[in-house]
Amino acid sequence: MKETTALVASLSLLEKAALLSGANTWQTRAIERAGIPAVWMADGPHGVRRQVGSADHLGINGSEPATCFPTAATVAGSWDDELAEEIGTALGREASSQGVGVLLGPGLNIKRSPLGGRSFEYFSEDPELSGRLAAAYVRGIQSEGVAATPKHFAVNSQELRRMVSDSVIDERTLREIYLTAFEIVVREASPWGIMSSYNLVNGAYAHENAHLLIDILRQEWGFSGAVVSDWGGSNDAVAAAAAGGTIEMPSPGFDSVRQIVAAVESGELSEADVDARAAEVIDLVRRVTAHPRASVDLDAHHALARRAAAESAVLLRNDDALLPLAGGTSVGLIGAFATVPRYQGAGSSLVNATRVPTLVDAVGASTLKLEGVAEGFRRDGIRDDELHREAVALACRAEVVVLALGLPEIAESEGLDRSTLQLPAEQVRLLREVRAANPRTVVVLSAGGVVETPWAEDAAALLHAYLGGQAGAEAIADVLTGAVEPGGRLAETMPLRLADTPTAGAFPSAGRTAEYREGPFVGYRYYETAEVPVAFPFGFGLGYTTFSYSELVADAEGVEVTVTNTGDRDGSDVAQLYVSRLGASGVTRPVRELKGYAKVRLAAGESRRLRIPFGPRTFRYFDAAANAWQVEAGEYEVAVGSHVRDLPVRATITREGATVSASVDLPAALPTTRVDDSTFAAMLGRALPDAAWGTGPLAENDPMDRLATAKSPLARAGFRLLDSRRRKAEAAGKPDLNILFLLNGPFRVISKMSGGLATRRLTAAVLTLVNGQTIRGLGRVIAAYFGGRRDEKATKKAFDAAATKRSI
Repeated sequence: MKETTALVASLSLLEKAALLSGANTWQTRAIERAGIPAVWMADGPHGVRRQVGSADHLGINGSEPATCFPTAATVAGSWDDELAEEIGTALGREASSQGVGVLLGPGLNIKRSPLGGRSFEYFSEDPELSGRLAAAYVRGIQSEGVAATPKHFAVNSQELRRMVSDSVIDERTLREIYLTAFEIVVREASPWGIMSSYNLVNGAYAHENAHLLIDILRQEWGFSGAVVSDWGGSNDAVAAAAAGGTIEMPSPGFDSVRQIVAAVESGELSEADVDARAAEVIDLVRRVTAHPRASVDLDAHHALARRAAAESAVLLRNDDALLPLAGGTSVGLIGAFATVPRYQGAGSSLVNATRVPTLVDAVGASTLKLEGVAEGFRRDGIRDDELHREAVALACRAEVVVLALGLPEIAESEGLDRSTLQLPAEQVRLLREVRAANPRTVVVLSAGGVVETPWAEDAAALLHAYLGGQAGAEAIADVLTGAVEPGGRLAETMPLRLADTPTAGAFPSAGRTAEYREGPFVGYRYYETAEVPVAFPFGFGLGYTTFSYSELVADAEGVEVTVTNTGDRDGSDVAQLYVSRLGASGVTRPVRELKGYAKVRLAAGESRRLRIPFGPRTFRYFDAAANAWQVEAGEYEVAVGSHVRDLPVRATITREGATVSASVDLPAALPTTRVDDSTFAAMLGRALPDAAWGTGPLAENDPMDRLATAKSPLARAGFRLLDSRRRKAEAAGKPDLNILFLLNGPFRVISKMSGGLATRRLTAAVLTLVNGQTIRGLGRVIAAYFGGRRDEKATKKAFDAAATKRSI
């Protein structure tokens, strides 16, 4: 610490300010004469994406080959902290081998709605499960000398207008649901970095939100690392430095540097704040440059990816124990995903996998007999009766049909949210035709999240494989044959229909605000409290054996329970601990909440005594009025079982704490009654912000899709061009992420994403043109561009001169 303080003191104000933004798309700035090298960053929630050649802000251009592990939504099904840490270690090793010092992940935002377009990158609807798995990833990554940056901090639930949307949320819900997973990661894994989210939180952009970054993250949780902005997510460099935002990425050139220097010189910004942020950058650089590059065994990593995908797959249905299939069984393999697997989501997490076996390859290499392969349906959903006829003919010849269904690529992507939870109609029609021809039909589902399953009874067996990474097809074959038991349990509820979800009709929000009126009643917390029927409950999953729970004993420190494998095969289960408040309570809360779990592997007939400890989070709730965590005095039920709706052993325990006479933060009518404006304002403790977009001139933080209503005909023509490209890409089944980024992004990205080619002044000039002052706007654009180029050259010259003239 003293060494860092001395180094910061040796730097000029210009140099310190320069450290607070990137040198280019993926690297931090170096000050070589001070011994501060540049550090590479790369996307990496489930595989390293170090770009080669031309870099782009979304990371969708070519990248070095790397192991594509199962996505977070998949691994969450394992409920296995040790497995998650193994994957994290492998990710860190591959990052190190490629010279990457900062890996951008894992993602752990809470799945507020199953329509969230980026849900495949996130673990769960529950913060306890999300936080523990993410902490395991972080420990693994950082064990290899690579910084992890858990993301996106915070309350980032939707993709639509994600860079301008204001997440309006009451303090209790914020703390209990959307921040708890990050708290677990910070307290239990000490990440060296955190990535801030694009959105605003209660009126302040996340990268300049002092309540999030200083009050909670740094002061309460003790985080001492660097806060890195999401790419283009820094709004105001001066405000960020004051509020705890460390590094702005990608490089905005030296525009932000000039703003910071001017703010210090004018007294608007304390130099002590700049010093603190510069110290955070230097500490990050030192941490990640202290280790030698690792070497990688790609075969071993592929094997790990295969095991992880198999152990995370969730068996939802298995009539008459159809699975596992005996060796030599004649299998008809049907479905477009069998020949071209869908194994990861679209967006900045896209990995250039080292190999991708297909399900055809995997079944052909297994003990099964491959009777034949039929495409069955078109990925774009267009009806093709000939493909159906071929599939039905194959179904008639085979002993068992394995039908590979799933969501097309366009359905799940960074940059857009889902519009439905339904499978494409042509896939459902094919299932019913195939099932009529051969009742022994196994459906294997490839999707990054949940889908509606009114067709489930047409499947004799249903395996939700999620997005299994590059070895996902081999993992499916392992599960089908019983070489690996399906150990997965749902980390999110599968509702009967979209209309049953707690945010139905309100997600995603197209307005200025995304209002979290449902409070903490997210996922199973809602379904259980409101007694809503579901297709498959949170924590559910079948195996090839059965388990029983008995002899639950609770004491002040935790619970002990006996788990017995009552079947004739070895297998695994997840003992899940839920806590409920009993009797009259002054706190409006879900009827039960997950507070612990343990993965247990048992031989046939084996019993084991498990202990699941209580912790500081087990009985707490956040008292917004007192701005403190509290435990309400009274009786609690602790229950253990295999999922949230199967808790056979229960005990009662009394806890001391605060006496609460009446809830003052959440209305007692939640979650069954929709909150009106006055009630939501009471929850917030303030007036509601304006949710509508204004009718006046467009401003730098308005989304670019509002060009459609601009006064300038030239601007409206620009919108039509962008929108036509968006529609063309969606019609082709492959989202154009750059277009989506522009349409959802604010005008400020003109300068923030230009690498110094544009400045904030140029953005203002463009807005003059967009708002109808064509001649004046064009003049200002020209002047701002050339003025900005002069300023950039001058600042760079001064920075380079400081680096060569000064020494420690």
